[in-house]
Amino acid sequence: MTTSPFNPLGPAHYAPKHEMDSPGPPAIRVGVFYATREGHTQHVAEHVAADLRDRGFDVDIVSVRGRFPFPLSNYSAAVLAASVHGGRHEKEMVQFVKDHRSELDRMTTAFLSMTLSEAGAERHDATPAQHEQFVRDVDDMLGKFFEETDWLPTFTRPVAGALLYSRYNFLVRLVMRNIAKRVGAETDTSRDYVYTDWKELDNFAGQFAQRLRDGTHAALQPALFF
Repeated sequence: MTTSPFNPLGPAHYAPKHEMDSPGPPAIRVGVFYATREGHTQHVAEHVAADLRDRGFDVDIVSVRGRFPFPLSNYSAAVLAASVHGGRHEKEMVQFVKDHRSELDRMTTAFLSMTLSEAGAERHDATPAQHEQFVRDVDDMLGKFFEETDWLPTFTRPVAGALLYSRYNFLVRLVMRNIAKRVGAETDTSRDYVYTDWKELDNFAGQFAQRLRDGTHAALQPALFF
């Protein structure tokens, strides 16, 4: 995953609540919320949720489509994951953040942005100019999302997405093939391609878990917007 200038300053914190009858501190409860179109972002959300559970956290995974059934105040932290289509993140995630921004601002949060542009930025054969353009595209999409939602998470991580040609209709398949050609991805529409670096997602989960265990919110540099 590439380094992005987005390292947002968010007023996040974790304050554990101890139950009277508990022999020790309760597990930190984390919500993993996702918006997806073809299903790959759900797989990413499930992967991160499993990583956090393996590290001892109490994790729920929830799609943001439809009405949210309970308050986010149930959680001490949240991971949000959304895919990008047409240069913008899923509208359901945009609305979810708008509806719950005040709650998100009171907890430690991470935003995972799923894009093909990030796949281009991670290409080893990309020229310096191509790499710079791919990173700029990723940052532009993040900037649009943060401006539209008026929200800055504690962590932001761009994630290389997938080309699921088998799940696209004819028109979308053509559009995605053209996008794939532009970013240097595969254009053979007879099969699907996943570019996500699962090991890097594991590393992210470890970093996020450590922040929650530390119970601190170290000073971060404000985000740079273009």
